[in-house]
Amino acid sequence: MEVMDKQSALDYINQMFPTEASLSGVEPLMQKVQSEIRRVDAEILAAVRQQSNSGSKAREDLAAATHAVEELMYKIREIKTKAEQSETMVQEICRDIKKLDFAKKHITTTITALHRLTMLVSAVEQLQVMASKRQYKEAAAQVEAVNQLCSHFEAYRDIPKITELREKFKSIKQILKSYVFSDFSSLGTGKETEESNLLQQLSDACLVVDALEPSVREELVKNFCSRELTSYQQIFEGAELAKLDKAERRYSWIKRRLRTNEEIWKIFPPSWHVAYLLCIQFCKLTRKQLVDILDNLKEKPDVGTLLLALQRTLEFEEELAEKFGGGVQNRETKTETEEADRGDNVSDIRKKYEKKLARHQGSGEEEPDGCKDLSAPAAGFNFRGIISSCFEPYLMVYVELEEKTLMENLEKLVQEETWEIEEGSQTNILSSSMQVFLIIRRSLKRCSALTKNQTLFNLLKVFQRILKAYATKLFARLPKGGTGIVAAATGMDGQIKTSDKDERVICYIVNTAEYCHKTSGELAENVSKLIDPQFVDKVDMSEVQDEFSAVITKALITLVHGIETKFDAEMLAMTRVPWSTLESVGDQSEYVNGINTIFSSSIPALGTLLSSIYFQFFLDKLASSLPPRFYSNIFRCKQISETGAQQMLLDTQAVKTILLDIPSLGRQTSGASSYSKFVSREMSKAEALLKVILSPIDSVADTYCALLPEGTPTEFQRILELKGLKRTDQQSILDDFSRRGSGITQPAIAGPSAVPSAPPPSAAPAITSPAVVGSLISREDVLARAAALGRGAATTGFKRFLALTEAAKDRKDFRKLFTG
Repeated sequence: MEVMDKQSALDYINQMFPTEASLSGVEPLMQKVQSEIRRVDAEILAAVRQQSNSGSKAREDLAAATHAVEELMYKIREIKTKAEQSETMVQEICRDIKKLDFAKKHITTTITALHRLTMLVSAVEQLQVMASKRQYKEAAAQVEAVNQLCSHFEAYRDIPKITELREKFKSIKQILKSYVFSDFSSLGTGKETEESNLLQQLSDACLVVDALEPSVREELVKNFCSRELTSYQQIFEGAELAKLDKAERRYSWIKRRLRTNEEIWKIFPPSWHVAYLLCIQFCKLTRKQLVDILDNLKEKPDVGTLLLALQRTLEFEEELAEKFGGGVQNRETKTETEEADRGDNVSDIRKKYEKKLARHQGSGEEEPDGCKDLSAPAAGFNFRGIISSCFEPYLMVYVELEEKTLMENLEKLVQEETWEIEEGSQTNILSSSMQVFLIIRRSLKRCSALTKNQTLFNLLKVFQRILKAYATKLFARLPKGGTGIVAAATGMDGQIKTSDKDERVICYIVNTAEYCHKTSGELAENVSKLIDPQFVDKVDMSEVQDEFSAVITKALITLVHGIETKFDAEMLAMTRVPWSTLESVGDQSEYVNGINTIFSSSIPALGTLLSSIYFQFFLDKLASSLPPRFYSNIFRCKQISETGAQQMLLDTQAVKTILLDIPSLGRQTSGASSYSKFVSREMSKAEALLKVILSPIDSVADTYCALLPEGTPTEFQRILELKGLKRTDQQSILDDFSRRGSGITQPAIAGPSAVPSAPPPSAAPAITSPAVVGSLISREDVLARAAALGRGAATTGFKRFLALTEAAKDRKDFRKLFTG
């Protein structure tokens, strides 16, 4: 049974005997418990007895195991002792055998060394005889054999006999070297034709040189090249040929020398690359002499002579590259250059050179010339530029000539420009711009064929100056505003008068400047692909592109100013209409027809000639100018009667419709939504102004605050003047307006003719003051009364008014204001 604490035992008893009646079962339960106790005691006693017997047996087993371990340890010690005795016995038996083995090994080594020593002595003696008889072919093989034998005696260098033999071998090699150098000194003196076996002897001598140290071969080839170039140096350092125009004769001399001695120089092994190394030395010497000639010039070199010498030098370097490696790359470059030359403009060059760029992507930079193995043409000594690069510091005269030529051609092209587009042309671009880039492309082609270093970068700066000059020419062609005393006296100062032809020319200039902007960027890309990597980061045409961007902006603004100038006459006509004496509302006024005529004659052509981006720019500038100007022009009118205000309201809707129809008129409606919203918002201010003028005197302040919350006291005062109120009658209304609050305030402008400037398009409506909110007449009442004012127009005018309303894009808002 489980052990229970006191509380658990009580719980158990209460569970077993919950009532007094259940206590009758106590006796049977006690008997059962005692029986269980006796059974448990018996099991415990049996377990104790069994454990006692098991302990005795375990002690016996442990004792037996310990005894067995002791016996095993004894046997192991006995075996170890016997093994040590056996090892000692074996060592004693083999001691004499080891001595005999070591003796045999040493005797064998000694015999081999003595045999090799005998061979070395004999080989050195034979080599000495061969050297004395100049038997080069046999001596070459013998040198190889002695070298191999000497390698076996590296460990015996301190032995006198070995040291003696090595010194003797070294002396023999010096003798062979002197004999070989002596024999080669006769090469090129004509003895090879007199002595038939001389060439064969020299060919065998080359075998000896290969068997000697590599420095011997390098010294021999260097001496041979120096001897070959001695006559060249003497000839072309003389006063007669030491001139820039004689450069071609230098290259003819070395090519003739190579061709004449081709058969004779076959005595040299191909691995020596004698002709290759000779050309390298020739190029270095020629460069030095040309630098001296250029430095000693007393005045600037003649451009023609300089370029001819450079061209011949480049051709010679290409021939060397073809002959000694690099010809494949050269042919590819030449082919691509020819393809680029057949292009129509600079953008074609970019397309032709894309293949070249793809081939060079991922390739590592070339090693400096000084780090290359000059003995292996495949390693690639770069002949290109080895001589021609010395011309680089003196090519400024060429750049100056190119700039002069380009500037003269630019002046000629601008003078011959008709400022019209040829019939059938696919682009609305002036022909002079394409011609400018054509002459730039030709200049780039000429320069890149000569050099791709500093001179090409200097020429790029010339291109920048030429293109900036062309941008200036385009800017100068734009129509200018009137200036001077006469223009100021007539009110024409700053105004730009443009005809239909002028507007077309402006569009051509915009398109041309855009073409120049794009092509200038392509020109920079092309130059970056052609020019040396050290100049790539400096290639930049952003300043030129900024110049053309400025031309585009100025041209479009000029276009807007031209339209504004045409607008002047109609705005003046609007102020001259007798608004105070009109008897009835009729059709739209003549000045509205004039405005419609202006846009009908100009906008279709502009929409056709301008791209969507620039036409949208034109619309934005137009929208920010004309509607605010129309609003301000209302204040320039004299007194306006109720009938006059209704007629002007009709005209305003007509002008609004005309302005909203401009994108459709230009056939460019995409992206015109912002323009339409701006025009609608600005023209709605003019409509609201006229509704204020139409409102009764007693509610004019409320109407003005409700419809034009951003208005000013000065503007409100001018409205009272337009309604025909005298100064004495205005004061009480102005005082009432001041008490109500008028939104944004500004100092009043003296004089009744003061005209407020139009509010900016982004101006937010001012918050209505508490006085207005708490007035007896609510804003809804004011709007309803203002709407009723428009219904007093004559029948004909009112029908026309509704027709214009239906055509307006914001007709829902319009009806909200003008329906009762």
